[in-house]
Amino acid sequence: QVQLVESGGGLVQPGGSLTLSCAASGSGFSINAMGWYRQAPGKQRELVAVITKDSSIQYADFVEGRFTISRNNGKNTVYLQMSSLKAEDTAVYYCAVDVHITYWRTYWGQGSQVTVSS
Repeated sequence: QVQLVESGGGLVQPGGSLTLSCAASGSGFSINAMGWYRQAPGKQRELVAVITKDSSIQYADFVEGRFTISRNNGKNTVYLQMSSLKAEDTAVYYCAVDVHITYWRTYWGQGSQVTVSS
């Protein structure tokens, strides 16, 4: 069994910065892609960024160079550094990790509320 624990959400003013982290714990597993999704009230969950094991990265168009995804394979942790935050970035952010134990499946974090408001 694998558990994902997110941290780093909160309230930030427009133009501010915030860093999310998501750590995977357990035993007997391996990880491929790690990513971040978000879901705003009344909207569908959408991809923010994803990073593969060999560090290939994909960002959603709305990121516009404001966010940086990274990972520490030794710590099984993925990060999302967000800067120049806008009100429309307000959402619950979820990490998603592709994990192999006996087969591949995606695990989800518990969600972190990010609120951008003055």
